[in-house]
Amino acid sequence: MADFPSKVNTETSSHQAQGSQQGGNSLRGLAADVTAMVDMSFLQSIPAILMIAEIVLGLLHWALIAGAYYTAVPAYGWVMFVAVTLWILTTILFFMILFGTLRKLPSVPWTLTVMVYNGAATILYLTAFLANAASVHPYQFTYYYGHMAAAAFFGAVVTVVYSASAVFSYLNWKGEGENAATSTVPT
Repeated sequence: MADFPSKVNTETSSHQAQGSQQGGNSLRGLAADVTAMVDMSFLQSIPAILMIAEIVLGLLHWALIAGAYYTAVPAYGWVMFVAVTLWILTTILFFMILFGTLRKLPSVPWTLTVMVYNGAATILYLTAFLANAASVHPYQFTYYYGHMAAAAFFGAVVTVVYSASAVFSYLNWKGEGENAATSTVPT
């Protein structure tokens, strides 16, 4: 019992954590924690670049429609619904992949889910683009003609980007070599 105090280690945190508690490196420690959570290899991949393009161009697309008098033409309601819904879902999916949430839910076949999502988004954006382009008239709502024409153009661009994402996610799914039944069954 006499040697008890010499064998006890009362250190409760690391040196870096003590420095951040003293106020010196609190932001540096936070930045290190966030960087450790981010999947940097995903950010450098083609699917990530396509998703960033989908988010930026999708935001531009629905902002152009929202900045105009879109309630006068019923087709623009569909365009707004598709553009805003897919923009929100793509943003959520991007951050889920970026922060590794997909690895924490291994029971979901994510490659198949992302492929189906991108395919459905391509079809929905194609219908929204066609509705947008068919509703642009140079002599109706002339003040907003430029907004609607630009929105039709960006709708076409976003459709092409979603279709490229669908192709890459199909190749990823095809190259994985497994299906939902074999990837979720423990061995």
